[in-house]
Amino acid sequence: MTQASLKITEIFYSLQGESTTVGLPTVFVRLTGCPLRCCYCDSEYAFYGGERLSLNVILEKVASYNPRYICVTGGEPLAQRECLKLLTLLCDAGYQVSLETSGALAVDAVDPRVIKVMDLKTPGSGEVARNRWENIPVLTPQDQIKFVICSREDYEWARFKLDEFALAEKVSDVLFSPSFGQIQPLELAEWILADNLKVRFQLQLHKLLWNDVPGH
Repeated sequence: MTQASLKITEIFYSLQGESTTVGLPTVFVRLTGCPLRCCYCDSEYAFYGGERLSLNVILEKVASYNPRYICVTGGEPLAQRECLKLLTLLCDAGYQVSLETSGALAVDAVDPRVIKVMDLKTPGSGEVARNRWENIPVLTPQDQIKFVICSREDYEWARFKLDEFALAEKVSDVLFSPSFGQIQPLELAEWILADNLKVRFQLQLHKLLWNDVPGH
């Protein structure tokens, strides 16, 4: 019987650049492949290639860093079926595990111990039609929702969705990020303050520290 495996672009140890664990040393497991093509994607190198590794080898590589926090990301990690099994095995090993997912694929089968950091794609992303709205009721108070804001129009759209689905009451944090190079971070920060939104403003720490070099 063939052992379960996944196509992996990279496994590396760095500081978490986003979400509520920003700044914490974390092992990142970046899976290969994504069915979306967002205009601001910063991990296009993970769309193709990669190395097929058994789940056991992945777990060994992760353990070699002696981490507390694991982030499974992509690409879109849920595009590979065995990702669900990997998430469960990582939780069983005692790690705090988060999953970065586009929101375009079903999240209901994800191990409930995993913190889901799920995007809602704005019109400016070019992939707003791919949002799977059925995912929202599945989210729990430990999960997070992220909007990448490309323009004032995106901001107004995100603000409407925040109210429409009562997102601030549904999940632990709603994250608003400025799309790198499209709007100024200060603009977004001032919009949030002016409207007194119940969201968390965030910048991508890894871009500030390592200028978006892969493996960081």
